[in-house]
Amino acid sequence: MEPCTERNYAFRSNNAGIMATPFMLSKDNIELQFATNHIGHFLLTNLLLETMEKTARESSKEGRIVNVSSRRHQFSYPEGIRFDRINDQSGLQQLGLKDSLYNRFSAYGQSKLANILHTNELARRLKEDGVDITANSVHPGAITTNLFRHISFFSGLVGLLGKYVIKNVEQGAATTCYVALHPHVKGLTGSYFADSNVAQASSQAVNTELAQKLWDFSSDLIYRCSQTS
Repeated sequence: MEPCTERNYAFRSNNAGIMATPFMLSKDNIELQFATNHIGHFLLTNLLLETMEKTARESSKEGRIVNVSSRRHQFSYPEGIRFDRINDQSGLQQLGLKDSLYNRFSAYGQSKLANILHTNELARRLKEDGVDITANSVHPGAITTNLFRHISFFSGLVGLLGKYVIKNVEQGAATTCYVALHPHVKGLTGSYFADSNVAQASSQAVNTELAQKLWDFSSDLIYRCSQTS
């Protein structure tokens, strides 16, 4: 998705994602949920950033970047991001189980935590450089999409209770659209939103040292992948 420059407005929403998949590696040999939900968005945002900065500067209009995260960011691994074990399948060891099996739910939480950390560090860097682009993250809520296709019990729950607890696509898009377009959000950056309001993210999500470490780790990982591809 290219930055929206119609009417001289620079906007990017990082929304594509997968959830709770069986253990797989991407073509670049990165755990698939981390690669899809974080690394891809991190790389594409960096590639488009120069164009967005130019548009914001020439139009004198604030640009906005929105990363779609999730409340599941609170359920990452105990250390937050497993920098030394991104591709490790031993996720269930933390639960005291003997089998070293992949914890797909913690891996998903890790990728969603990475979304917020990326957002916050990007917001800090843009503000420090005096760039008129904001970066915020959002929790869209549980939405009736195929995101849950790898979770059979949840699919059954949607069938029973969906109309009471699950948002439709339009409702799910509301917070992203609000943060991307509403004048009340002008100037707000490095914030986390849910139901079109600023919300409280986890203590790990607002850890500035963790955010900076993730930024450096992601940049280095992309560089190493580019050298071997």
